[in-house]
Amino acid sequence: MTKPSLPELLHAAVAAVGGMERPGQVAMAEAVAAAIDDGSHLLVQAGTGTGKSLGYLVPALAHGERVVVATATLALQRQLVERDLPRTVDALHPLLRRRPEFAMLKGRSNYLCLHRLHEGVPQDEEEGLFDQFEAAAPTSKLGQDLLRVRDWADETETGDRDDLTPGISDRAWSQVSVSSRECLGATKCAYGAECFAEMARERAKLAEVIVTNHALLAIDAIEGAPVLPQHEVLIVDEAHELVSRVTGVATGELTPGQVNRAVRRAAKLVNEKAADQLQTAAEGFERLMELALPGRLEEIPEDLAYALMALRDACRTVISAIGATRDKSVQDEDAVRKQALASVESVHDVAERITNGSEWDVVWYERHDRFGASLRVAPMSVSGLLREKLFADRSVILTSATLKLGGDFNGVGASLGLGPEGAEGEDLPKWKGVDVGSPFDYPRQGILYVAKHLARPARDGDRADMLDELTELIQAAGGRTLGLFSSMRAAQLAAEELRSRIPEFPILLQGEETLGELIKNFAADPRTCLFGTLSLWQGVDVPGPSCQLVVMDKIPFPRPDDPLMSARQKAVEEAGGNGFMAVAATHAALLMAQGAGRLVRATGDRGVVAVLDQRLATARYGSYLKASLPDFWYTTDRHQVRKSLAAIDAAAKQAEAQ
Repeated sequence: MTKPSLPELLHAAVAAVGGMERPGQVAMAEAVAAAIDDGSHLLVQAGTGTGKSLGYLVPALAHGERVVVATATLALQRQLVERDLPRTVDALHPLLRRRPEFAMLKGRSNYLCLHRLHEGVPQDEEEGLFDQFEAAAPTSKLGQDLLRVRDWADETETGDRDDLTPGISDRAWSQVSVSSRECLGATKCAYGAECFAEMARERAKLAEVIVTNHALLAIDAIEGAPVLPQHEVLIVDEAHELVSRVTGVATGELTPGQVNRAVRRAAKLVNEKAADQLQTAAEGFERLMELALPGRLEEIPEDLAYALMALRDACRTVISAIGATRDKSVQDEDAVRKQALASVESVHDVAERITNGSEWDVVWYERHDRFGASLRVAPMSVSGLLREKLFADRSVILTSATLKLGGDFNGVGASLGLGPEGAEGEDLPKWKGVDVGSPFDYPRQGILYVAKHLARPARDGDRADMLDELTELIQAAGGRTLGLFSSMRAAQLAAEELRSRIPEFPILLQGEETLGELIKNFAADPRTCLFGTLSLWQGVDVPGPSCQLVVMDKIPFPRPDDPLMSARQKAVEEAGGNGFMAVAATHAALLMAQGAGRLVRATGDRGVVAVLDQRLATARYGSYLKASLPDFWYTTDRHQVRKSLAAIDAAAKQAEAQ
């Protein structure tokens, strides 16, 4: 039997999911197949509606090597495992003459821990474990959540938190799950043979396709012990998120609450001298954290450095002492000891990292109204880490609707540790970028409007003219507006003001309900508007007449006092580069491309992306930002835009009436 061609396989898969084959999808599949065949790396920009998941799954399954697919969002993981992979495997089975297995793998804390469920949770104040089901009032939200988990545990096959619907609070889940550091290990745990996390790892070992998340991929790359099975091909979907997710995993945090928790957990397990040393160090650290001022610490103040060294040394003493003492009077001593060790080791590692003072780390102090003071440390850049760990031993395919910023892939490539496209060198992975376009006709379906007449926005300044403009745009659009704001404060002020100005248009505000509920309500009523910040720039998929105006209040540059971004910008400048363009403009371009992508989600969508910041039209970097956005028809004519919005609104109302 002759080997089926890629077009045959793609055609069968597209038919199985009830889709339509698109030229961009075919071009993507061919490019992915070529990269896998020659072991090279590929960046693929594939616009919304291209069908990119089949564009990479079909050539990957056809090749027959083990593949890891890493995504940023739960929604895409679910789509892959529950819809795209089952149908694609069924469709390709007769042609490939084999049925590839697939599995999902997440971090250990995403799975129900049977030891915690049945034996209880280590408590901080007293020895041993306590029964969380007895401790929580049955009528409380926590108690109800825990009782639901106990019932669910008898019927679930996966133990995966995301399979528990409706979901439960983080507080409740923390009572029935463990981190990898807290886990006793399958061989030492009484429930090791039934462990959901271990079963997921075993399924992954047998699978040809493993679906995971960016965070687990980052842990696999950063930490010495691999958590993902050996694989020949890595596909990173939603790849525009990868650098921030890897940075998040590589960021350490130290808070007084975290340190005091470690003290309480260790106190009963070590000798009095070791416990007192850690208690004294914790008190010294907490005292200094109350005095510190927010901002980057380019040099650690002497008194804070001494406090961190004392904390590091005390943690080291306690870690040794925990290993040397046993106390059979402690109920389920192994679990209590493991949790205490995890807490102390976490404090030790961050304190040691900060005191070591690597030139590649950025350290800063934060004070949050709700969560209090914290000391944080993050890598200046993750590009070197990604180049070394991600691209060394396999073919890597990275795809997203927004990878081409300012007209090329080099900005995103550099953040991933790649040299300029086409550059050759011993330490430079070979890669190429491909833009397979979009099935949408952006110049006909959308308008990019820049409110050039508005005053240049000042940081946190009053923008009465912007609110006037926003009011008129919403009225012209008949509601139907997604408002993307550069800060939560700006979103709250705009919502408060416009609710009084135009009460006929309901305005939903991020934070007042869950994100899922907000998006559901926004989609249900075309007159409704939805205002919010970061997660709305990337997390809203509402095709149809409910979203015909997307407004950005201003270009979303990072705040000048953002410690990590400003440190990265300064480092680029010291190396002779343009720090503003490499860091701030790239950050803004990526967010704007994502935000503008909320407008056209289907072939019938029409509307306007309105940027209420004159700098997009007047500043030198404006052309770079515009080149990063979909190719909408561009105008600064406010009167024309109002007419267009009114016409789109009238057409939508007519369609709704039919």
